[in-house]
Amino acid sequence: MDYQYQDKTYHFKRYPKTANRSLQAWNAADELMLSHIQQLPEVPKSPLLLNDRFGFLSCMLHEARPVTVIEYKSQEKACINNFERNHLKPNVNQFIDPLAPLPAATELALIQIPKSLDLFYFYLERLSPALADDGTVICAFMTRHFNVGLIETASLFFDEVEQSRAWKKARLLILKKKKTPPKIKELITVPFYEGTILKQYPGVFSAGHVDYASRLLLQDLRLKSNEVRILDMACGNGVLAQAIQKQKPDAKLYLMDDAFLAIESAKLNMEGTRARYHYTDTLDGVDDAFFDLIVSNPPFHFGYETNIEVAVSLFGQARRCLRPAGRLMIVANRHLNYKTHLQKIFQHVSTLAQNDKYEVIECIV
Repeated sequence: MDYQYQDKTYHFKRYPKTANRSLQAWNAADELMLSHIQQLPEVPKSPLLLNDRFGFLSCMLHEARPVTVIEYKSQEKACINNFERNHLKPNVNQFIDPLAPLPAATELALIQIPKSLDLFYFYLERLSPALADDGTVICAFMTRHFNVGLIETASLFFDEVEQSRAWKKARLLILKKKKTPPKIKELITVPFYEGTILKQYPGVFSAGHVDYASRLLLQDLRLKSNEVRILDMACGNGVLAQAIQKQKPDAKLYLMDDAFLAIESAKLNMEGTRARYHYTDTLDGVDDAFFDLIVSNPPFHFGYETNIEVAVSLFGQARRCLRPAGRLMIVANRHLNYKTHLQKIFQHVSTLAQNDKYEVIECIV
């Protein structure tokens, strides 16, 4: 995918790869932000970029030495791949995690508004103290994703909230004149069972409650005596791992997720255990036949996109990492038809439980 900017052609590819050729490494909201920035007298140095999923803006604004908040390991890989593709090098300390201190006196911040309104609030909550008094925040979104909560949230932090005209079905929110921010929100709490309360950061699946799919899986999760090394793949806040730990305290638990805030949430909920955490989007670093059991409530949303390609890729990786007779247990929406894909990977695939929406599938090597 090529993009022309200031008489130069840039080349971009998505990571993770997708077979859907209609999906690009940027959208009209990115282009609209870039167009707005071009009209400024000058681009402030070290703009802060949030939710730059494939590194499009990081590359376009490279000369301004931006600071990019990296929320996913796959995002980091996408940014680095596209930097290399365009013969660019990340600036020193360009990539920071979502909980790292933000650069003081930031004059310009660019946000691709995320799907989670709680996460948008979290962005502004962390950004407000670091933003210069006369700083500007430019937020971009596709018009089909607009809701009044965006305006209400932005107005909690800024006196001036201006909405642009639509262009290619995208709009901007331009935020100026920051206010004294509201009181910092506590972490999201999730009632579990036996009085257990899980904690999680905004944007981590699923906020406010244990989702019904995970509950269905836990109802039918019976651990075998020889299942010692156990992986919670795409762990989210660690709800599955915590239930396993209660059922089998001597288990060697591993938790893996692509999202930085998911791993940090899981650490809060597994505190005091000997669990190991892996902030990664693949199982590439795991030895063959390492795990006895892998459990997963796999992701099928990629931002606003419905996409099962990442999950199917993880199933293949899971097969390699399971010992002979090892098990993969997943729960998923029935309409995703994961069973068809799993039957191509595993010898034995069966449905253990189902209701009108979800199914629990067991795969044995």
